[in-house]
Formats: sequence, structure tokens, C-alpha cells
Amino acid sequence: MKAEVAVATVSGKAYYLVVNELKKANVPFISLTPYEPIPLEIKVVITTEKERSHINHENILVFKDGMDLQALVNQTLQYIEGKDSYKQIVIGVDPGEVLGLAVLADGKVIRTGNCFSMNETLDEIENIINSFKGVRASMIAVKVGDGIPEYKERLLKALDRKLPPNIVLESVSEAGTDRYISDSKHRRGLRDIVSAIKIARRNGQVYVRREKQ
Repeated sequence: MKAEVAVATVSGKAYYLVVNELKKANVPFISLTPYEPIPLEIKVVITTEKERSHINHENILVFKDGMDLQALVNQTLQYIEGKDSYKQIVIGVDPGEVLGLAVLADGKVIRTGNCFSMNETLDEIENIINSFKGVRASMIAVKVGDGIPEYKERLLKALDRKLPPNIVLESVSEAGTDRYISDSKHRRGLRDIVSAIKIARRNGQVYVRREKQ
């Protein structure tokens, strides 16, 4: 994939944090100083507040200390795709000893990862949803695989308590989600991520949210 993002900064801290987050999201990028010309194919430039005035580009995102880096990457992806909003953001969860997570925006995988406990999973999902606060989306849904029914129920109930009432929760059949995974089944965590992606792409049974007091 050709890089459409430029990280233009001489700040070591800003560069390290931004680049690390872009790599986690599998977003290709090029590195520039704020004084170098920007290639025509670049759709968004990430820089610091101090260096912004040196950059001539229509789409500039600014890194600030303490900011939500996931949110920065989400905005970057929107610029790349030329979207003002998303129709649907889905978080797929494959429960188990190692939990797989996958985030899809209008069907495109934009983030994956693993969690190793219920609490870590709840916190990560909440962080992911918070990272989309600056992004317009018609619907945000969390889809949980039903491979371990009792675990699925615990997770859905905990998500119901933790997440805002506008978030849609679904229980999704896991039948066949790992049928065609070959080499990846031997790599810890990757199998769970592949299953989470498949879960996110399936229609499930909507979990009725409890009324918020």
C-alpha cells in the first residue's frame, strides 16, 4: 500500500509516539522534516503545534502531549478515505482465554489486538469508543462471539453497564469463524483476531440494553 500520510516533525517524542500508533494500525507513512516539500500523493500531514506554521498542506493534524493517539489515527484514516463520517463502526470480540479484538469502519479493518482478561477487554473497548468521539458515525456496535456462552453473557452484561446507551450490543454466532485458519492457528493471538474480524462482519442478535437510571 502506498503511503498517503506524512509525519513531519523533528521532535523525537512526538515522532516516536505518532509512528508507533500508525504502525499498530498498519497505516503506511513517510517521514519528513517540517521544511521538506510534501509529495503530491500525501493526503494528510501530522506534525506538532510548534512546527505547524512551517507546513503548507490542506490537511494537517497536530500532535499534542497527552492527546488520545487512537483518536489521531482515526482522524488520519478519515482523511485518507476522504470521508466526512462513517455509516457503521463495529468492534468484534472473540472471547476466550486470549480475547481477539477487531475494529471495522464501514467494513474496513482499522485496528486489531488481543486482551488477556475481562477487565482489560472492557477498558480497551471503552477506550476505542472514546477515540471516535471526534468522528461522526451513524452507528457504533460491539459484536461478541457466542463460542463460550457463559463468557459471552458476562461480557455483554458488563458492556451494558459500562457503555453509553447509544452503543448497539450484539451476540454473534461463531460457527465457522476459525474453519479456514491454517498457519495462523499456531500463532498465539492471531487466530483470535481473525475470528474477531469475522464476528464483526456478521449479523447477530441484538442484546436488549437495560434502561439507564
